[in-house]
Amino acid sequence: MFARDIGIDLGTANVLIHVKGKGIVLNEPSVVALDKNSGKVLAVGEEARRMVGRTPGNIVAIRPLKDGVIADFEVTEAMLKHFINKLNVKGLLSKPRMLICCPTNITSVEQKAIREAAEKSGGKNVFLEEEPKVAAIGAGMDIFQPYGNMVVDIGGGTTDVAVLSMGDIVTASSIKMAGDKFDLEILNYIKREYKMLIGERTAEDIKINVATVFPGGRNEEISIRGRDMVTGLPRTITVNSKEVEEALRESVAVIVQAAKSVLERTPPELSADIIDRGVILTGGGALLNGLDQLLAEELKVPVLVAEAPMDCVAIGTGIMLDNMDRLSNKKLV
Repeated sequence: MFARDIGIDLGTANVLIHVKGKGIVLNEPSVVALDKNSGKVLAVGEEARRMVGRTPGNIVAIRPLKDGVIADFEVTEAMLKHFINKLNVKGLLSKPRMLICCPTNITSVEQKAIREAAEKSGGKNVFLEEEPKVAAIGAGMDIFQPYGNMVVDIGGGTTDVAVLSMGDIVTASSIKMAGDKFDLEILNYIKREYKMLIGERTAEDIKINVATVFPGGRNEEISIRGRDMVTGLPRTITVNSKEVEEALRESVAVIVQAAKSVLERTPPELSADIIDRGVILTGGGALLNGLDQLLAEELKVPVLVAEAPMDCVAIGTGIMLDNMDRLSNKKLV
């Protein structure tokens, strides 16, 4: 009868939806397949992801979110509408309240775009909350105490680094260096070293199965197939962990630098707390082999990977939805 409150982790790579009272009910890739001629949506989510790089000329598989913000407004709206209708959370008499997470440094125009897309897809009141804050809550940190908590949330499009205390962000930084950029670095490395072209999905497979960012952290190999740039014919090669570590070195250094700059701007009392409590890694990028070791070595503080890093933001929206009435009093951006 009545609509349920929903929390949405609107990610560049995946959309996760948490329905109040039910938990995480949807986890699908942020991909939409469109017919170019008619503009009709053919597939959304996992079904559309399978089409990436494998479609005929008239069909395009689009990722409507880029670097954590909306790149294609209409397609984002169509995607959200599809997911929300699939969940059947609308009541007969009311629309659901929505809590959506966004990167820390997005502009007011980008915030407005997210809010409008959510309202058009069937939300009544739309609240926006900063991603690292929600990720920290989802990872089980008690950010409402007067202690320093540090979280590094590495998603598909952005990496958010934040120090939190008393329920809010003290210092933060958001950089456009995350999972997608790692895939691109691997893709370019293979192109440069082996004169072979591979697709995004193959690059992602390499990242998941053999990649490491800590020298000597992993020693594995994978056979991949692609198109030879010289002959134009299909070809198979073997790539190992050491090569991937080399390919990702510069990108990961950018994340380390962002974490250092946030720590440099943190008040000394909170810095002291972080030495005791450590840094929590969340987001899909937290699963990258050796990242916790590398950050621990560079920052000189303990670094821990959250329990279910990819679900932290969605779990956090669920916890915040339960306290929605307290949030409603405080006007969110």
